[in-house]
Amino acid sequence: MSSASLEPPASELRIDGAAVHGIADLYAQLNTLLMADEEWELGPSLDGLHDVLHRFDREPVTLVWEDSAHSRAALGVDETRRWLQAKLDPTGRFDRARIRADLEALESGTGTTYFELVLEVFAEHPAIALELR
Repeated sequence: MSSASLEPPASELRIDGAAVHGIADLYAQLNTLLMADEEWELGPSLDGLHDVLHRFDREPVTLVWEDSAHSRAALGVDETRRWLQAKLDPTGRFDRARIRADLEALESGTGTTYFELVLEVFAEHPAIALELR
């Protein structure tokens, strides 16, 4: 990481949820907010997001997610299905049995959507106050 990542973050950040139409759009927003001073970008990875959010562990921040209902719909069942199906690629390194189980749960209405997974990642960082608007 560059030395810029050691600077204190802004005390309030905003996601434009109306601009989120899929996973790629979410990460475009997150890169604008969280990676502006970096020489690299955060890829579409929940583990990567979790790692980047550690920079806020000592500097509390409020993240305001405007139009979160739009994002919730955009990152809902259909987008989550596409994301999981892409992980079933035979050249991938994912646990295919687990991915199939996640897909079955999603189809039955008991699975977790990508939006909900992102919220879980943020919840693991208590210094980040997430406001869904």
